[in-house]
Amino acid sequence: MAKVPTKETIKRRTIQDMKKLGVHKTQYNRMIDIYSELVYQYLKLNDEFESGGYQYESYTAAGGAKKSPIVATLESLRKDILAYSDRLCLNPKSTMQPGKGNKGKESKLAGVLSKLG
Repeated sequence: MAKVPTKETIKRRTIQDMKKLGVHKTQYNRMIDIYSELVYQYLKLNDEFESGGYQYESYTAAGGAKKSPIVATLESLRKDILAYSDRLCLNPKSTMQPGKGNKGKESKLAGVLSKLG
């Protein structure tokens, strides 16, 4: 099990990544705080999940099996992290959208296609 980085470490690395991508503004710091907390919670829970032997099912009083609460929480955190990473332009999908992080560079294919039309 790897050591889980602190929320401050995650925040600092997130800001560094955003600066490298050319998308950081200080006005985003509140959103970065929330994103960092979500990533920290995810890493902590994932560490617990791993140390618990990846117990993905729990049993009900009636004897049936259901998804373990930690699995449901991890899934929810993944969705939230993905949404925030989109808003902060930290994933390939968000940085490839026109006007976001690609600094006006046009692909060769896009350049050829624009000349045709």
